[in-house]
Amino acid sequence: MPFLRADQGFKLDTQKELDIEFARDQFPGLSGDWTFFDNAGGTQILSRVVDRLNDFLFNMNVQTGGSYDLSKKAAAALWSGREAMMHLLNANRPEEIAFAASTTVALQNLARGMASQFSSGDEVIVTVSDHESNIGPWIGLESLGVKVRTWLVDKDTLELRLDDLQALMTDRTRLVAVTYVSNILGTINPIADIAKIVHENGALICVDAVAFAPHRAVDVAALDVDYLAISLYKVFGPHFAVLYGKYDLFAELDNLYHYFYDKDKVPAKLEPGNASYELAYSATGIVDYLVELAERAGHSGTTRQKIEFTFRQIAEHENRLAELFLAYLRSRSDCRVIGFDDGNDSRRVPTISFVIKGCDPGEIARKIDTFNIAVRFGDFHARRLIEYLDLADGNGCVRVSMTHYNTQAEVESLIAALDAALTS
Repeated sequence: MPFLRADQGFKLDTQKELDIEFARDQFPGLSGDWTFFDNAGGTQILSRVVDRLNDFLFNMNVQTGGSYDLSKKAAAALWSGREAMMHLLNANRPEEIAFAASTTVALQNLARGMASQFSSGDEVIVTVSDHESNIGPWIGLESLGVKVRTWLVDKDTLELRLDDLQALMTDRTRLVAVTYVSNILGTINPIADIAKIVHENGALICVDAVAFAPHRAVDVAALDVDYLAISLYKVFGPHFAVLYGKYDLFAELDNLYHYFYDKDKVPAKLEPGNASYELAYSATGIVDYLVELAERAGHSGTTRQKIEFTFRQIAEHENRLAELFLAYLRSRSDCRVIGFDDGNDSRRVPTISFVIKGCDPGEIARKIDTFNIAVRFGDFHARRLIEYLDLADGNGCVRVSMTHYNTQAEVESLIAALDAALTS
């Protein structure tokens, strides 16, 4: 099973398409003058997420841990955020959810928490295609004598080859850090297969699922990953992040909080200074939204089943949009798509990077800006991949990143704007 599908484990009870009008109505930011194709940098936020953030701040803005009723209500709100993220990731229990200011911070915290588990001569494997958030913290362990090996993508297929991973593994490998989806390539890596190889070699796996989570249902149980991180501001929520970890592994991490937080105080010991209560509570709106989309399509079942159903609808909608844009790019003899060039390919999400021969990516993006269409150019904090692909001297690449609230009409406007930019 090289790739997990969003619908795996349940059967669709309807063929009704995603209710795009309802979906767009949930995002106030879409009512302005801009069309957003920079969603991999951050999606628009749901109105219900903001409503819940305000609800906490206005009606229960006190410290948890008190004996009085309002403090208990605040604690329940924080707990409901953990429960919502448990459903979103299919974790076993809310205590497997730790919050952080960002994925970068979450993975830095994880590396700090794991530090005592490494000895000089131990090895960590990172990939060249990861965002720096899942590379830098592990390279930081070199000060402890840890050796960091790099898993390269095949330059012809731009894929991570499982045989290459196996060749890198040794009896000193302690961790493999890998991205679920490259935020440049848009390629979905076969994480379940990777985890199997890692575990067979006695190591742990840490997955950056930031670029995957807005497009497909994350299932940590089916993947059998040890640690996984997502950024909620890229999944229709606030600027906040989630770190999943198997409970027993969380319990063994070093305490990052006060000295009296013993190893069993999970996950609070991984949240120095406490998690943001209001942001954690607001994140319940993300799951509520995904569930409502499924219910509007006539799907019944558990919260998790509804989440999976909605992501199946999202994938089908996004594939159509991606293929419309990629068909245009394929029609140009001067265009190189960085990644798979078929929008219907199950191995990709609608994060599409490209270069045009003889054109500066920054100049292209700035011309598209004039149409009030937001795209982006550069390296997207995956600089090692841009350097590896010999794109660092030319402003990287142009990236068009779609999400489910984009429409066919918006993609057609983007194509017209890009065409105009390339002929002016």
